[in-house]
Amino acid sequence: MTGTVIRNTGSLYIVEVASTDTPEGKQEVKCKVKGNFRIKGIRTTNPVAVGDHVILGEPGPDGVAFITAIEPRRNYIIRRASNLSKASHIIAANIDCALLVVTLAHPVTSFTFIDRFLATACAYGVTAVIAINKTDLLESDEDREYLDAVSYLYRSIGYKVVTLSAATGEGVDKLRELLRDKVTLFSGNSGVGKTTLINDLIPGLDLRTAEISTAHDTGMHTTTFSEMYPLPGGGSIIDTPGIRGFGTVEFDPAEVGHYFPEIFDLSHDCRFGNCTHTHEPGCAVLAALERQEIAQSRYNSYLSILEETTDAEKYRQ
Repeated sequence: MTGTVIRNTGSLYIVEVASTDTPEGKQEVKCKVKGNFRIKGIRTTNPVAVGDHVILGEPGPDGVAFITAIEPRRNYIIRRASNLSKASHIIAANIDCALLVVTLAHPVTSFTFIDRFLATACAYGVTAVIAINKTDLLESDEDREYLDAVSYLYRSIGYKVVTLSAATGEGVDKLRELLRDKVTLFSGNSGVGKTTLINDLIPGLDLRTAEISTAHDTGMHTTTFSEMYPLPGGGSIIDTPGIRGFGTVEFDPAEVGHYFPEIFDLSHDCRFGNCTHTHEPGCAVLAALERQEIAQSRYNSYLSILEETTDAEKYRQ
């Protein structure tokens, strides 16, 4: 029996399988994995992720089946389990799109977080889209100019950017069309309105939301585990818990620049093939940075990942 993992409750995986016994033609099966279940070559806190296509044994008397194998993944997104951890965590597998929900106010999403997410999506073969939410809170001319500048920055690099307000509904229809017939991972910091947006996209779902902390202007977790929801009109959304930081996993220092499109394009003009774009003479990236043709925020993000991966490389040696 085969199926798709649609929910991770921590102790159980819920797998959707085809069924002739229900009007919908599918049913949910509670599943577990054996303690020694691991995927060859990947050490993670969760050997099975939402979106995985799995093979099940027959359910036992308690109705719980064991996952016996995972079919080859088309792709996945992975991050460090926490900023201080060396363990990694697979966020979702077999996805068509990774939607990063960000906000420019209440709370402010850092450029470092955005860039680390985009670089990771690129590294693991996933198309990323940025959704800038809570535009209704950007009321002044200065705020709107900043919104336009951030949108232009990422669009000029080649990313799709959608501006919207889940609170007012502005821009939600445009996003709905973009997600149609795709399996889309939703991710972002706590408090960016991810859950409200999903409720807008899937009427009647009524996922629980929480107020922003007025003391720290940060969000509080409402999503505890990852879960997949079908989208009206085709496709599905994988909702994930809000995250504060995004640690990259197993990047090769020599390849970090490959995951920043504007840096990768310029690197062909560097004098040295192994240029790190930090100090070398004849570096086309540093020259472009000097001419302000590369955003300083993007370059800073590149340096932060390069430093992190270089330190990790030394640790492995």
